[in-house]
Amino acid sequence: MTDLIITNAVVVTADGANTLLEKGGVAVSNGKITHIASAETLAAMEGQAKRVIDASGMLLMPGLINTHCHAADSLFRGLVEDLKLEPWLQTVWKAEAAILNPQTTHLGSVLGFAELLLGGVTTVMDMFWYPSETVRAARDVGVRVSTGGIFFDYPGVNGQSQVQREAIAEAFFEEFGNVDDVFPAVLPHGTYTVSPEHLKIAHAIAEKHGGLFCTHVAETAAERTDIETRYGRPVVQHLEQHGLINQRSVFAHCVHLDDAEIEILARRGATVSHNPMSNLKLASGFARVPDMLKAGINVTLGTDGAISGNDLDMWMALRLAATVHKAVARDAEVVTTREALAMVTINGAKALNAADRIGSLEVGKLADMVLLDLKRPHAVPMFDPLTHLVYSTAKSDVRHVFLGGEQVVRDGALTRLDIADTLDQVQALVPRIKASIA
Repeated sequence: MTDLIITNAVVVTADGANTLLEKGGVAVSNGKITHIASAETLAAMEGQAKRVIDASGMLLMPGLINTHCHAADSLFRGLVEDLKLEPWLQTVWKAEAAILNPQTTHLGSVLGFAELLLGGVTTVMDMFWYPSETVRAARDVGVRVSTGGIFFDYPGVNGQSQVQREAIAEAFFEEFGNVDDVFPAVLPHGTYTVSPEHLKIAHAIAEKHGGLFCTHVAETAAERTDIETRYGRPVVQHLEQHGLINQRSVFAHCVHLDDAEIEILARRGATVSHNPMSNLKLASGFARVPDMLKAGINVTLGTDGAISGNDLDMWMALRLAATVHKAVARDAEVVTTREALAMVTINGAKALNAADRIGSLEVGKLADMVLLDLKRPHAVPMFDPLTHLVYSTAKSDVRHVFLGGEQVVRDGALTRLDIADTLDQVQALVPRIKASIA
């Protein structure tokens, strides 16, 4: 018996061949895709299906993958404005220290993940202080998450010692190392906040468990100068010097890289998480994305936190990634439509070492899927579905979202929880949040 059939949709599989179906869909059993076929083929199977969705006037695609986020920072949306990263961070950390604990981290994470899921994001790599609460929030909402132990050389929000941070990182792998909805990682904040010694410890824990290693890299010119002054080499070379780059490395931002650093990332098989909205708003600069793509680096997309970009809109990130670099290079041929779409789908899956499970609609993969409404003025006419996705789609077009075949968004509303209570709780925190930076 088939659990679910979605039919009569325009289908963008985002597979290696960018297979398209003008009128077709998928069949799902036990959370996985069993068939990708034309509507005619699927019609013969409908009698054996528990549920059939007629997706006429919709586009079916894989769920989006956000490879860099701080979901709980949604609590501080719009709080700190018009500053560059370094002074901005000082105010952000002050607010976080005053407000965050396990309970408020869970609350903010629910808020952030709800926004992401309603916008079609089904998997998020999230760096935040209480990773177990991040997982709990992701499960409450209905997204997969990559997270884990945080490393930071100062007391930070939670006042933990280095020994405690190491223990939490180890324990996270023990608890979440064998589940489908969590991709465990170790996430030191950055080379300017974590010493080489502690970076190596974090990396060793990730390597021991076959996990991911994620950190902020070369986000600003000031960061690059700081690391060069301290250690005599730029950020990526600093990481390379200590053996911290491999195929399970996910490096956020990578705005200020030289040719040698791009070559290192390509040679080591690392992933770059490009965050164009955050980089623009914080005046960090323009990452050399065309050069990275040319070098063969796996480039993915992230929103960063809502405190730096004000929302968690992966469609905006996608459109910016596809357009900004054309203007910077003065070359309309850089960052093609297919390259941009891959950044939010299969490249994201590769970054999480999960391309065999997510990132495209293919038989045997988890049924993480999005249905977009095409009955909108900005969707007509649609000569090329890929072009529509990259340049025209908005998060408000998302109608239905499925995680492993379970419908977690129905007609633009979450199915696992009523978000109204979360919104009320966040609103009640506003006076305290305002006072935290007064």
